[in-house]
Amino acid sequence: MNSNAVRDPRRWWTLAVLCLSLLVLSVDGTVLNLAIPSLISDLGATPSDIQWILDSYVLAFAGLLLTAGSLSDRYGRRLFLIIGLALFGGASLLAVFVTEPWQLVGARALMGVGGAIMMPSTLSILMTVFDEAERRKAMAIWGGVAMVSVIVGPTLGGFLLEHYWWGSVFLMNIPIALVAIAAAVVLMPETRSAGRKLDPVGVILSVIGLTAAVYVIIEREFDPVVIAVAVIALAAFVLWERKSDQPMLPLQLFRNRNFSGASFAILLMSFGAGAVMLMLTQYLQFVLGYGEMRAGLALLPYAVAAAVFNGVGAGLGQKVSNRTLISAGLVVMAGGFAVMATTTGYLPLLVALVVMGVGGGLAGPSAYASLMNAIPLEYAGVGSAMNDTVQQVGLAMSIAILGSVLAGVFTASMPEGAPEAARESIGVAFQTPGLVEPAKQAFTSAMHLGSWVGAGFCVAAALLALAVLRPSAPAAPEPASV
Repeated sequence: MNSNAVRDPRRWWTLAVLCLSLLVLSVDGTVLNLAIPSLISDLGATPSDIQWILDSYVLAFAGLLLTAGSLSDRYGRRLFLIIGLALFGGASLLAVFVTEPWQLVGARALMGVGGAIMMPSTLSILMTVFDEAERRKAMAIWGGVAMVSVIVGPTLGGFLLEHYWWGSVFLMNIPIALVAIAAAVVLMPETRSAGRKLDPVGVILSVIGLTAAVYVIIEREFDPVVIAVAVIALAAFVLWERKSDQPMLPLQLFRNRNFSGASFAILLMSFGAGAVMLMLTQYLQFVLGYGEMRAGLALLPYAVAAAVFNGVGAGLGQKVSNRTLISAGLVVMAGGFAVMATTTGYLPLLVALVVMGVGGGLAGPSAYASLMNAIPLEYAGVGSAMNDTVQQVGLAMSIAILGSVLAGVFTASMPEGAPEAARESIGVAFQTPGLVEPAKQAFTSAMHLGSWVGAGFCVAAALLALAVLRPSAPAAPEPASV
């Protein structure tokens, strides 16, 4: 990258646009968890419907990320950011007017397509407009916005859910998307990799393989046909990319221990973060009886701690190696899960939330820096997409594995004489006279076991980081900005 591009005076305005774009995606993800009880009662959604409302987005998002990142490298990262924002905002408008659960599933899938198109550009543009001296600071701000969205999303979403109807949580995506589009057009430079050729075979194989693989994880069922499709498509993708002169995803990146180690650490870290939101939003509302807005505010300590220590982690990255920060942060996160697994009530939960936020804030910037710094800038889009893909796979695994754990333990802990529907759905159980207290106890037991699973994944990620990542020297202190 030339110095003129690095020192473009618009680079900090560009970062503001990227953060606004990231905000619209992150806010949407946190809000939807709070809306689950409303979707059950108002839209008549079954547990299966809820699962697909959550997972249709993940399926479309994860399946298209690598393709979108590769195409943005070739055709323009700003262009794909704008297209993704427009599609995401339009799909949000459709979601406002749905009357059936299956319609919301379709709208969420379209939102996933829009998110997949725009998301890789947020990090790849950052990588191309900031040099290495400023990149860690910019990345910390970018990551901090994701944490702040955990505050904005539940708080604003809780207010909307308490005073309006569930569709209002999608309505708020539209003005944010419009502002981000306008700002991108006016303030952001276009960046692309000259000379990159389209890899249509790689595109087709990656979409089929990733979509089928994520589907298997989401469904949690042994479907030999889908599994065979995933394995064959992904194997063919690897073989094709190895022989291609212009691969969509250069596989030699995985020989870099920092790239591969950070990828797997981010995957397991995302699993832990997904576990927090999946369990706690239901625990706060069903078990502790909080309203939507109060439940959103109850998550503030996690977001504040994560945002603050995101900056602390970025600063420590000037003195401490990425491997040390990633491993230490993940161990701290595991400690937070252990607190959550052994206590009840909000006060101990507050401690757990703060501890997990501290751990995530320490580990996050170093994990992203390790992965992205190992990628040539010409592949910034597909590298960013790889980062996003492993996060989405981690979230899908969290929903699938912890969803199964929560459902299984909840059903096993409910009284044997309870109706089958109440034994399988916490929403139904809380609407059944005489089963409210048993349902609270059953879900608490399920959350405790799920917390131990989350702690185990965090410890595994910490050990992986120690074993795989190279103990590279800390980043040099950055010079004064110009």
